Amino acid sequence: MMTFRHNQAVRPGPKPAPARATACLAFAAAALAVALPASAQDGAPGRVDWLGLSIEFVAGLSLFLYGVTLLSDTLREVAGPRMRQVLEASSRNRVVGVGTGTLATFVLDSSSVTIIILIAIVNAGLMPFAQAIPVIMGSNIGTTLSSQIFALDIDEYAPLALAAGLLLAFIPRAERWRRAGLTLFAVGLIFFGLHVIGEAVAPLEGHPDLLRWMERMETPLLGAVAGCVATILIQSSSATMGIIITLASQGLVSLPAGVAMMLGAEIGTCADTLVATIGRSRGAVRAGLFHLVFNIVTVALGLLLVHQLTAWAAGTAGGDVPRQIANAHVAFNVLGVLLFLPFTRWVAGLLLRVVPEGRDEPAGSRVAEAAGAD
Repeated sequence: MMTFRHNQAVRPGPKPAPARATACLAFAAAALAVALPASAQDGAPGRVDWLGLSIEFVAGLSLFLYGVTLLSDTLREVAGPRMRQVLEASSRNRVVGVGTGTLATFVLDSSSVTIIILIAIVNAGLMPFAQAIPVIMGSNIGTTLSSQIFALDIDEYAPLALAAGLLLAFIPRAERWRRAGLTLFAVGLIFFGLHVIGEAVAPLEGHPDLLRWMERMETPLLGAVAGCVATILIQSSSATMGIIITLASQGLVSLPAGVAMMLGAEIGTCADTLVATIGRSRGAVRAGLFHLVFNIVTVALGLLLVHQLTAWAAGTAGGDVPRQIANAHVAFNVLGVLLFLPFTRWVAGLLLRVVPEGRDEPAGSRVAEAAGAD
């Protein structure tokens, strides 16, 4: 998900004026995207207006990514301080920790935001890193909710959300209405961006060269690398999943390719949290390292069992490939958490050996860290 600094993880976001200005600019960009000519075929079968398609695709991607950023920033401004308190007060019970991570990620609309807040809390000494492990695992489940929403195919209602959100953001003077308006506007922008992307790539449906290239993504390792690289480049696993599901709705991404790229996105999303650990305490480094190791191990298992996961997903949602990919995303992350949850204390002890105590930790923290994983 989207990257932001540590101090932003525990403080309110920007004030209204910049948000309103950027919202206005985004609305103008949305209008321009509508006015763009559709990427139609050039009057001859098999020929595509690649320039027009590229412009429209980039316009849709820009609107989508800005919507994701605006939604994350607005929700962090509203709920960030409360979520920090919830995370700090989370029980040592592992199941409750998973539930807390899932809830926080759903409210903040970003697993990276949740984990970076956790890293800041652990860095401040307010929580043993071992206690953060179940919460980190829960954040992986929370991020799958976005995939389910993307698969609903409700982008045709995006203009209504844009208009209503813009009115709420500009007309009322009450701050709570402004925030509600910006949230609604961001949601509309996300789905409108996906709609523009879908319209842009529609002429490619059945294009033999592209279909042959996309067939390569069905190779699990190659598809995973593509998903990982895409997530690192756009800094959002939710954005990657949104694009994959949108392309699948146009018949450009098959279920095996979508599942493989989804697995890669799970590793790519670790880039933000690793950067967030630079210069932090050893406990914070352990928390970030766990996120990376947990995702790598679960993705490795996912690649080994990718055919079974794909076969299971194919049996859900009839022939709706976007929904099947979203279901595979949920199943993969839930199973990964269930697999690791009984061993959190052992994992905490192992990470303490890999990243031993330092001067930034009080004496006896090893015992406290291990006990925190109960």
